Amino acid sequence: MIVDYHMHLRDRPGGEACGRYGADRAEEYVEQARASGVDEIGFTDHVFHFRQSLALWEIEWMRERCTDDLDEYVAAVEEAKGRGLPVKLGLEVDYFPGIERGLAELLAPYPWDYLLGSVHFVDGFPVDQEPGLVHKLPVGEAWRRYFVWLRNAARSGLFDVLSHPDLVKFFGVRPASEHVHYLHVETADAIEAAGVCVEVSAAGLHKPVGEIYPDHELLAACSERSVPITLASDAHEPAHVGRDLDRAVAHARGAGYETVTVFERRERCQESLG
Repeated sequence: MIVDYHMHLRDRPGGEACGRYGADRAEEYVEQARASGVDEIGFTDHVFHFRQSLALWEIEWMRERCTDDLDEYVAAVEEAKGRGLPVKLGLEVDYFPGIERGLAELLAPYPWDYLLGSVHFVDGFPVDQEPGLVHKLPVGEAWRRYFVWLRNAARSGLFDVLSHPDLVKFFGVRPASEHVHYLHVETADAIEAAGVCVEVSAAGLHKPVGEIYPDHELLAACSERSVPITLASDAHEPAHVGRDLDRAVAHARGAGYETVTVFERRERCQESLG
């Protein structure tokens, strides 16, 4: 079984201010998935694109992007499901401490199959934008803070999967290997205790770091603790669905994985990988 559980349905035709969501566009993603040997896909648009989330954010970069309608997005994916397409309804949700209750209230009314938890900002600094966290703080402190937030996201109970779980390596800047090892072990322990999955994402191959998320050491530590995985391309257009998932699968197998997680209404099961 091959899944691609991280992609973005949002479309901006003609430079319009708001995104568009539709089952016809979902079919384009499914067509590419079939061509790429992907059995099932899941849409996970960014929560901060939806105006229903506006009150949650303090960062202006996020607030100015809250233009779309969450109900329209959910309806589009549910219609695609109704057509018999192999799609799941997800959302990529940014974690910030202190807004857990607000996030839970926002998410509760919808029939999610799974929710991705992401850390894109830490203490007001962006993780994958320049200049960002690793440019504003000493690299060891930047990594420490990022993984503290990631562990708190895991413990929050809000999410089913942690997406691109070592995003802090985005620019290829790392502290000493002993420091990284300690962070990986502590984080794998927290993920195991929280009972969430981690995402094995090929998207990092197309970022400055040029690596799959997470790296081998962190993924192997998760495997040793029987932490389940999902697979992801993080496609933002149909052509990228399934991109480099063969490398993500090989990466997962190299860390000891033989199964992948499949979700249905936030219940999970394991299927043979590949």
